This record gives sequence, C-alpha cells and structure tokens, in this order.
Amino acid sequence: MGVSLGVYSNSQELISPIPLSDTTCKNAKPTPERAYKLPDEMGMYLLVNPNGSKYFRLKYRFEGKEKTLALGVYPETSLKQARDKRETARKQKPKA
Repeated sequence: MGVSLGVYSNSQELISPIPLSDTTCKNAKPTPERAYKLPDEMGMYLLVNPNGSKYFRLKYRFEGKEKTLALGVYPETSLKQARDKRETARKQKPKA
C-alpha cells in the first residue's frame, strides 16, 4: 500500500497539491457527471461545474460549522483577484 498526497478529480487523474495557476484554471474541462474542485491554498478552490462555469470559492469554519464564501466567477475574476479577496476575508473579524 502506498500513500498519495495528491487529490484526485472525477476522472481519477492526480491533481497536485501545489497552488493553482492561471493555465490550470483556463484548461479545466467540465465533466458531464458532476462538479469537481481544483484546490488552491488556505481553503480556496476553483469549482468546475458540468455546464462549464467556474467559480472561486473559499471554505472556512464559523462557530464550528463549515461555510463557503463566493469569491468570483472565472475568468471575470482572475486568480490573483480571488486570492486578494481570500486574504481580505481572512483578515476580517466575524461580527457577533
């Protein structure tokens, strides 16, 4: 038995745990079965839907519950802009 540190997509190809690149975002192809995620860093990922739409999302926890924050739609929102939005969101303190 081996250990894999990568993430597999629906097509079972290994997705490296390294950060996303603009080329990876651009070349991400939809699968007809269901949506899949391409991980970036610190909870951010690119969600690729079967219809071809691509969304930047940030997964985080608040009061013990998992939440998702929408960061933008690719390519209208660039990878750099999405990362900047992620950093801004991480610096904000939750309102009580």
